[in-house]
Amino acid sequence: MNCRPRCSFCYIFCTLYTLMLMFFLSVILFWIIISPSSVKFHVTDASLTQFNLTSNNNLYYNLKVNITVRNPNNNIIVYYRKITAIAWYKDNAFGWVRLTPFDQGHKNTTFLQAVFAGQSVIKLKLKQLGEYKDEASVGIHRDLAVDFDLRIRAKYGRIKSSRFNPPIVQCRRLRVPLISNATSPPPFTVTRCRTGYFFSDRDADG
Repeated sequence: MNCRPRCSFCYIFCTLYTLMLMFFLSVILFWIIISPSSVKFHVTDASLTQFNLTSNNNLYYNLKVNITVRNPNNNIIVYYRKITAIAWYKDNAFGWVRLTPFDQGHKNTTFLQAVFAGQSVIKLKLKQLGEYKDEASVGIHRDLAVDFDLRIRAKYGRIKSSRFNPPIVQCRRLRVPLISNATSPPPFTVTRCRTGYFFSDRDADG
């Protein structure tokens, strides 16, 4: 852009244009240097001690889920300010639990546990009800899921973001054994959760 001033307005415009361009280039360069990787969630273990669905659609449940949360970044600290875990069975949400907020430093792995216990009303379709009965007979319930609704802040070097909501973390297609005194449960398969791009605000476009 030719910034030879012909008037005071042109000079001010050129100066502001140059400063804005330098600012945006600095932000892009900073982001390239930081190059944040998404936080990784894994369900490392899950078990059921109760999962009974009555004829009037009442589900009595006791589900325990162990999760690892890995921050792989060298220059980013994550501050978890709200953590809500939501349990699902065949697309029906049946349990909610709030976990304790925590701060996660560089290259850090944090271990979490969510315990869902209680009673909820769910309505399964005819095919899903048949699947539930088949699963109960073999002692392994498929199609369980746990989501994590988060509100976080992130510190990039010395710059701390405002609070925002990253994409919902989705831990789907969990095959969870039903523990009984008579039999030993089969081992749980470690499952990686979907996080989307963790450091984006899911509400930014809304």
